[in-house]
Amino acid sequence: MHLIVDGMNVIGSRPDGWWNDRHAAMVRLVDRLERWASHETDDVTVVFERKPHPPITSTVIEVAHAPRAAADSGDDEIVRLLKAHKDPKVVRVVTSDRWLADAARAEGATVEPAEPFRDRIDPA
Repeated sequence: MHLIVDGMNVIGSRPDGWWNDRHAAMVRLVDRLERWASHETDDVTVVFERKPHPPITSTVIEVAHAPRAAADSGDDEIVRLLKAHKDPKVVRVVTSDRWLADAARAEGATVEPAEPFRDRIDPA
């Protein structure tokens, strides 16, 4: 299974003050995804709406971003990744964004809501 994670959607699923330091929240999410993915067989890609600055790198998961920061640009990038995937049926998209969930299903992917996924990788 290949997991494509709507990064800001997962971050925003818990009101933990992430908005005070967006970059730190992105780093924390990548850290949680790395820890989780190291015990799973899934390939994981997290997509952000803008390029993290400073860059966030990982040797465990893929950290991706939209080519240009704009409203819904992360969602558009996830759809582009799905369309480019050789077999979207083996992809699960993690998001609670209704439009993105519908678009992912239309491409053949499955969808998992952001909040329960966040609870799995980062228990409160």
